[in-house]
Amino acid sequence: MTTYSVINQDLLSGLLAEAADNPRLRKNRNFHPSDDAACHRLANALQPGTYVHPHRHMDPNKAETMIILQGELGVLIFAEDGQVIARHHLVAGGENVGINIEAGAYHSVLALTPCVFFEAKAGPYVPVAANELAPWAPAANDDNVAAYLDWMVSQF
Repeated sequence: MTTYSVINQDLLSGLLAEAADNPRLRKNRNFHPSDDAACHRLANALQPGTYVHPHRHMDPNKAETMIILQGELGVLIFAEDGQVIARHHLVAGGENVGINIEAGAYHSVLALTPCVFFEAKAGPYVPVAANELAPWAPAANDDNVAAYLDWMVSQF
C-alpha cells in the first residue's frame, strides 16, 4: 500500500493536459481520500479561458489557501457590490506564490497562463450554494461570460 504521493512535474504536466482536454478547461487531483475528509488537499490545473464564477464560502470553516506550483494565477477579491478591492498576481517561483482567502470574501481565480495551484481547505466537500455565487457576475452558461472573463483578465 502506498502511503504517500509525490507532486512532481509529470503530475503537473499531466493535469494541465487533462485540463486542456476538458470542456471546462480545468482539472483537479485530490490528495484527500474522500469528499467527506476533514481536510481537503488538491492540485488544480487551469487553462486560460476557464471561468470560475466569483463566489464566497459562508461557512466560517471554509477559508482557502492556494499556492501556485506552475504558471501564473490571477486572484480577484470583490466587495459586496462587485467592485474589485484587491488583485493578486501569483507566479510560480515569483515574489507572490500564495494566498489565504477567509470565509465570506467574494473571490475568483483565473489562469493568466496554463497553471497549477495547490489548494487546502476544510472538508467535507459542499458545492457552492446559489446564495454564495456573486449575483453581479454572469452564470457559467450566460452569453456574457466571455466579455466578463475578458474584463477579469484586464485587471492584470
